[in-house]
Amino acid sequence: MAALNAGLRGQLEKAVLAAREQAEKAAEAALCILAVERGEAFSSHTLEQRRLRVGLRARARQLGGSQMDGLSQLLLEEVAYEQWHRMLFARFLAENDLLRHPGGALVTLQDCAELAREESGTDAWQLAARYASALLPGIFRADDPSAQVTLAPEGQAALEVILANIPTPVFTSDDGLGWVYQYWQTKRRKEVTRSRRKIGSEDLPAVTQFFTEDYMVRFLLENSLGAWWASRHPDSQLVKDFSYLRLRDDGTPAAGTFAGWPERAAEVTVMDPCCGSGHFLVAALGMLRYMRMEEEGLGEAEAADAVLRDNLFGLEIDPRCVQIAAFALALAAWRVGGYRTLPLPNVACSGMRVTGQSEEWTKNTNSDGDLKLALERLYELFKTAPDLGSLINPADVPIRDRMFSPDYAKIVPLLERALAAERSRDDPVAAVFDEAARGLARASEILTSRYILVATNVPYLSNGKQCDALRLHCEAHFKVGKADLATAFILRCRDFTARGGTYAVVSPQAWLFLGSFQRLRIQLLCESEWNVVVKLGPAAFTGMNWWAATTSLLIATNSPPSLTHEVIGIEASTSRITEEKRSLVRATVLQAVSQRSQLANPDARIIFGEVGHGPLLKEFAFSYQGIKIGV
Repeated sequence: MAALNAGLRGQLEKAVLAAREQAEKAAEAALCILAVERGEAFSSHTLEQRRLRVGLRARARQLGGSQMDGLSQLLLEEVAYEQWHRMLFARFLAENDLLRHPGGALVTLQDCAELAREESGTDAWQLAARYASALLPGIFRADDPSAQVTLAPEGQAALEVILANIPTPVFTSDDGLGWVYQYWQTKRRKEVTRSRRKIGSEDLPAVTQFFTEDYMVRFLLENSLGAWWASRHPDSQLVKDFSYLRLRDDGTPAAGTFAGWPERAAEVTVMDPCCGSGHFLVAALGMLRYMRMEEEGLGEAEAADAVLRDNLFGLEIDPRCVQIAAFALALAAWRVGGYRTLPLPNVACSGMRVTGQSEEWTKNTNSDGDLKLALERLYELFKTAPDLGSLINPADVPIRDRMFSPDYAKIVPLLERALAAERSRDDPVAAVFDEAARGLARASEILTSRYILVATNVPYLSNGKQCDALRLHCEAHFKVGKADLATAFILRCRDFTARGGTYAVVSPQAWLFLGSFQRLRIQLLCESEWNVVVKLGPAAFTGMNWWAATTSLLIATNSPPSLTHEVIGIEASTSRITEEKRSLVRATVLQAVSQRSQLANPDARIIFGEVGHGPLLKEFAFSYQGIKIGV
């Protein structure tokens, strides 16, 4: 399967933009019919409608955010998203021969149309969405009130037409899911940009998330995970498939041998703390699956299941992205072994909103003191999660309050027991908050662990555009990287990395040379072994090409460098054509520079090649003002 070309991406973008507009109109009408924005239900409501209304209002309280004519804008957006994406995922399954009837038989969309004629009040797409939800219980929960909303026939029909007209290759491509999410956020991104408001929880996903280009993902993974594999299995057929792996003249990986990593693929953990739609995780799944097949003699399906269970971990601030990432992983696993029950992917939402719900969390603990304390501490840790996401570090909790000790494993069974008891009470409010508690418990476990490889595209946002909660947190916990969310996240990625492990990041390029990041460069040059630096410059992304956006790739190991260690530099900033950068990172001449010598550069800037030894201009002149309009 291949990535989408520009023409298909354009068609998909138009379809997704139209789908969001139609879905939100239909969702607003449906919520108004249910009187979700009103203080009480209509007298004509059935018992089922009243229960759904209560669940939706509970979900609106949990989401928080601004109101629009009495209706929660965030709830409206969530209902629209859920309704559209259930149908969209159904087509992804159908086009990959994975959609199944509850009885177990494979079904096509045409089969769904025929079966729908036998059921009143449904059509082919609604039935397909129902089948898809049953196959993906961890992604579309049966008790989710947003998914239980029924759209008016005209709204449902409009979405079905849009979905049917999306070209088939979108659903069999490697990157269709990722582009779907980016295009879904286009409307909000434009609104936020025009508003010039400070960026917080409601706007962060739309503003900071851009689908990572395939060549970036492959370069970083093949020159970290791939280089590790090549150094231990140089004759493996898999090595020959690594088209982005850079080698030295002697045939060894340019990035090094990663001596601090485990010897077996089963022990290599890969983590993406900003996993978005799962691009890094899906690519790592493909690589690790082959590695474990070769080392352990596993079959394709068995190896894919083992990798999902043991090797891959992801966090994401946006719960919608968690859904997409989990589905992308499931789809990738099913493509190589057919449909089967999979291990639950180790992907969780690190930005779940808990503000104002402390009492609802702890009132159902049935006098269980340990569970009550655990929930209280989870609540305190995550009360700013929508603004901070994976920047949250349990190590920041004061020692006297820290729940994340070796005994934390004892808390999870208590939480599970309480949730099971609450589900049996059939309480729509409890269902909403219990599911939130379950998700936070999973996120907490992932946040407390350390990983062999941390690979991600960090979010970009200067501190002047950040909301107070985010800005203050970065100032308190990431002082040398506080100038931008991206550099704060580079430090957080290092914190996630085990000693001797590696972090590989896509980030802005400016931090490699601007004076405001001098302390950050010095700290990382002294404390981490830099393996590879790629300067991509402008136009590295297809959809983020404004003049000031320059991009870099960094692979670094979480251990101090030796005095003689050399960094491999790749200069790929000479072109402003995105497609050409794919070739440049694969073929540009490698430049080896002393890591220690970078500290002697002016402001410790990262410079490839030879540096002159004459006097610096600053010894003769001083500039008190830069470029200025006027006199």
